Amino acid sequence: MRRLLIIIMALALALPLQAQKSSSMKKLESQRAQLEKEIAILNRQLKENSSAREKELTNLTLVRSKIQAREKLIAASDQTLRILDDSIRTCRKDIEKLQARHDTLSKYYSRLVRSTYKNRDSRMWYMYVLASESIGQGFRRFGYLRSLASEMGAQATRIRETSAALEVEKERLEGLRAKEAETRKQIASERTKLRGEEDESNRLVQKLGSDRKKYQQQLSAKNRQKEELNKKIADLIRKESQKQKGGGSGKAGKKTSTAIDTKLSNEFASNKGRLPWPVEGAIVERFGKHKHPVYQNVDLPQNNGVTLAVKRGTQAKAVFNGTVTQIVVLPGYNQCVLVNHGAYYTLYSKLATVAVKPGDKVKTGQVVGIVDTIGGEDLFHFELWHDTTPQNPENWLRD
Repeated sequence: MRRLLIIIMALALALPLQAQKSSSMKKLESQRAQLEKEIAILNRQLKENSSAREKELTNLTLVRSKIQAREKLIAASDQTLRILDDSIRTCRKDIEKLQARHDTLSKYYSRLVRSTYKNRDSRMWYMYVLASESIGQGFRRFGYLRSLASEMGAQATRIRETSAALEVEKERLEGLRAKEAETRKQIASERTKLRGEEDESNRLVQKLGSDRKKYQQQLSAKNRQKEELNKKIADLIRKESQKQKGGGSGKAGKKTSTAIDTKLSNEFASNKGRLPWPVEGAIVERFGKHKHPVYQNVDLPQNNGVTLAVKRGTQAKAVFNGTVTQIVVLPGYNQCVLVNHGAYYTLYSKLATVAVKPGDKVKTGQVVGIVDTIGGEDLFHFELWHDTTPQNPENWLRD
């Protein structure tokens, strides 16, 4: 009985650990599915660019983004494999415990059966009771015989239950082994694809490096355009911020515009790290200052947001409640929607059409526009500002 209790306690303690592993596996599966979507988007974008000229630099960015996503996918698969290996070891230990219990129960049951068989003549049972020296002893002997029969039945039931549990664990082990083999196969396939993508990246780097003058001229033109756009956007947000703070003045120098919505600002700030992404896609340009991917001595203009490769026709959605303050058209960014969230602003750009107008109140998840296809590329640019200071959107948007 004590051995049985120990086994039951051990199995009970293993259940929370199995639940934790199951939760980790689900999270990893979700992460892998998202990374596979991002890789598919990047592959489609590269396919669209394959027939276009002078897109080597864009393709290099897309390929390197795909390499990063692929590396994350492999890392997630490796982590899944470690969890599976651990689960297989645990499952084997559980099977060993159940098998040992089954063997012990079977031996005990065999002894009971042999003992009963040797004394199977019912007359011997009657004589054993009747030969009692007192009525009390007779009742005790009768109780013993009755409990012996009951114990045999209970023991047979325990053996059947243990056998069933053993079969369940064996089936689970086979399932884990099959999943492990499938994961190993996936990892091998992903590593092969990764090597091909790295070769493609190296080929593009060589091509860009072989005609440095041509590409640097293109780069200089793009950099000037990007810097000019950054200035325009910064100026746009600066003016809106002044309005929000009551920058205009009436008689006696009194403020005439609406003060910042402090409650909305606080609500926005309290959701840092939990805001939804405005689109589903793969990041191809991150926030901040970066070196050129080929000409390492060349600094690229400050990126005040993030740019994502998306599926054609993707809807851009508001990341939080707010008010549309402006809709402007900027060269290279096409239509842009600026949404105010108190002391915070979000900018949704590279839109073909917009679904809102200035003054509209928008809710979290509401569609503000459809991403445009510009020069054969489906890219969406998003910025997040606190007053007149650009923020890294990845710090605000949920993983």
